[in-house]
Amino acid sequence: MSKILWADDEIDLLKPHIMFLEAKGYDVVTCCSGADALALVDEQAFDLIILDENMPGLTGLETLHRIKLASPHIPVVMITKNEEEDIMDQAVGSNIADYLIKPVNPKQILSSIKKNLHSERLVNENTSTGYQREFSRISSMIGDASSLPDWMELYRLLVQWEMRLADADSAMDELLRMQRIEADSAFSKFISRNYESWVTDMSAPGTPLMSPGVFRSHVFPLLDAGEKVFFVLIDNFRLDQWVAIKPMLAESFTFREELYCSILPTATQYARNAIFSGLMPADIARQFPELWVDEDSEEGKNINESPLIATQFDRHRRKCRFSYTKINDSSAGEKLLRELSNLLCNDLNVIVFNFIDMLSHARTESRMIRELASSDAAYRSLTESWFRHTPAIEIFRAIAAKGYKIILTTDHGTVRVDRPVKVVGDRNTNTNLRYKVGKKLDYPGRDVYEIKNPGRFGLPAPNVSSTYIFATGRDFFAYPNNYNHYVQYYDGTFQHGGISLQEMLIPLVTLSPK
Repeated sequence: MSKILWADDEIDLLKPHIMFLEAKGYDVVTCCSGADALALVDEQAFDLIILDENMPGLTGLETLHRIKLASPHIPVVMITKNEEEDIMDQAVGSNIADYLIKPVNPKQILSSIKKNLHSERLVNENTSTGYQREFSRISSMIGDASSLPDWMELYRLLVQWEMRLADADSAMDELLRMQRIEADSAFSKFISRNYESWVTDMSAPGTPLMSPGVFRSHVFPLLDAGEKVFFVLIDNFRLDQWVAIKPMLAESFTFREELYCSILPTATQYARNAIFSGLMPADIARQFPELWVDEDSEEGKNINESPLIATQFDRHRRKCRFSYTKINDSSAGEKLLRELSNLLCNDLNVIVFNFIDMLSHARTESRMIRELASSDAAYRSLTESWFRHTPAIEIFRAIAAKGYKIILTTDHGTVRVDRPVKVVGDRNTNTNLRYKVGKKLDYPGRDVYEIKNPGRFGLPAPNVSSTYIFATGRDFFAYPNNYNHYVQYYDGTFQHGGISLQEMLIPLVTLSPK
């Protein structure tokens, strides 16, 4: 039974209200002054307090202030005849739970109590019921999806329910997880049927927007219209992570939200270089061999991003003054903030944030980070915390204050893996857990998507007999040597490079300053 304290100097006149609440199962303790209310709070534990604003002696606001100092966790509902804005501002500024104007009826009081004491339970129940109603429709959508827009609509819906169920701490999340597995399995089959036709002729009607076309579709039109643009790429950035940080930017921007499809492999070396060059990886390696870094090279795979951007502008005969900045830590972000005014003379400013990618890799290597990011919900929470408490959010707000648009996107997403697939390769086979490229690969064909003619798919072939294979769903590739240790080490880690909704269908958002 919830226990409520109601302080009002005319408490006798509120007897019908109190009887109504008691009939609903609440234990209501009453008093006639702020001083009495404070004394009762010291003596007893209350779940909620109702305060009249206009009491003799200590006013409601004064009582509220003292209660919040002693017991900040107790929700307080203020009731007043005074509609002055200053009174309301003070109450809201003191973290009031609700603010009601007299006369109030019992159902208003009950509604406020339910909102503050039972909202979590009611939300949980409503969310679980809502997902149960949606379950059959989602299953039908999985079975009926026949185009990439169908899959995008389904993915948005799955992300919506994933986040709602996670917030509600619902028992339905296991059922949703099974639907996610079913969706990824069907999506992988869809990709295997259609991917080759997409990358063979990207200009063909009906071909979806993919990594090489991002600049042509979203950057060039803005530049042609005479606008100056910031292009911000957050590595390893999924749709759910965008949804998590979006509210923090709503005061500064309006949004045009889309999804686009990453190329394979969904890895930085391939997908990001394709964005910046406007070319498929095989074309980069052929046309600009000095800018392409092979799988077996010890060099960093993204050390030539600025020159690749320049090649895209040159190829399209565009005169564009641009900058390129990579932010790996807070000090680099703070430096960019200090020097932001120096960038405003450019037509285009490209900014790359590497935090989430580093978080993903750190989670694999660090036991502590594994604990902090033990689930998709925790992974989102860390992303949100990074964005809120680092210079990242201030950079966005500063750009908005200058009146510039931002195109926000990523090169690929990431997926939490939990199912090992044995793969045997020679010593030159790459180490990525979601895709492999090598000339002597032994693997279960039913569990992977294979490309035996890389050139047809826009991929470089290190050797004549090179084959690419891609993990699907939540699979990851494991070698037979020391298999159990390997599986235990990587089980539950976040990986990318393969085929899943989370890796391939990624946000592309145009932010316009308010």
